[in-house]
Amino acid sequence: MFGSHLSIAGSMANALLEAERLEMDTVQVFTKNQQQWKAKPLDEDEIARWTTEMDRLDWRGRVVAHAGYLINLASPSDELWAKSIDLMRIELERCAALGIPYLVHHPGSPTGAGSAFGIARIAEAYRALWPSVERLGTVCCLENTVGAGSTLGGRFEELAELRERIIASGWPADRVGYCVDTCHAHAAGYDLSTIAGAEAALAEIDRIAGLANVRALHLNDSKGACGSRLDRHEHIGAGTIGGRSLGKSGFAAVVNHPAFRNVPKIMETPKGDNPKGTPYDTLNLRRLRKLVADPVPIMGGRPRRGRAPNPSAR
Repeated sequence: MFGSHLSIAGSMANALLEAERLEMDTVQVFTKNQQQWKAKPLDEDEIARWTTEMDRLDWRGRVVAHAGYLINLASPSDELWAKSIDLMRIELERCAALGIPYLVHHPGSPTGAGSAFGIARIAEAYRALWPSVERLGTVCCLENTVGAGSTLGGRFEELAELRERIIASGWPADRVGYCVDTCHAHAAGYDLSTIAGAEAALAEIDRIAGLANVRALHLNDSKGACGSRLDRHEHIGAGTIGGRSLGKSGFAAVVNHPAFRNVPKIMETPKGDNPKGTPYDTLNLRRLRKLVADPVPIMGGRPRRGRAPNPSAR
């Protein structure tokens, strides 16, 4: 199932309607302004309209939310750490109210205090969160990063250790998963530019973290080279992952991997229209769907027929 991160401007439900217009199978949203600590509570009409549209589309169980960028659960600053915990709680409560099953968030940065401190700090933040969110069903998805500077999550060993520590802090295993971002993985040093390279990377990720724990995917090409640690998303087939030959790139391996058959696959590629007026989301979606090797009977909604990967797909 393929979708994109879409705007909630005007109404939360507008993201669902836009995803439907673009012939997607799912969507990712912010449930609030991602650059603000405070959020106006969701009103009942907003929740009702969102859930009505989600039920009409039969999209329960597949929609993704992304937590705000201000959250840093690894921060050595007690003030910022406490604010991040409070905002994470709000994010989870909003997801529960909207029936969104997956909340993606960046691990954060210990800003010079070291990765061991950062991992312990995040686990402690989760421990503090649990009593107030235990009743909620949303799964927290730790997103891999490019690993620039002191940011955690560039290597899956860190994410696996972090998940283990969170589970040890009291969280059930089924409430903590991962979101794998292809641009981030490639820029962090996992070479996804070929099918063989991607298969090797996925096997390594499976060994370290378990592909069964991947609950969401971000499908983005990369402006930066493999290992560049440059977090710059590019259109599918226009970057250093799929730019040489999309059909022979790691995207073909990722979209056809059996572990990801029912995992929401979200594009975070640049927005806008091409010179002919076609939305870039539409073009990127077409490129990904051309790579799917067989029909995809997914969880509700209209199944879409795939086809054999096209080695010359662009």
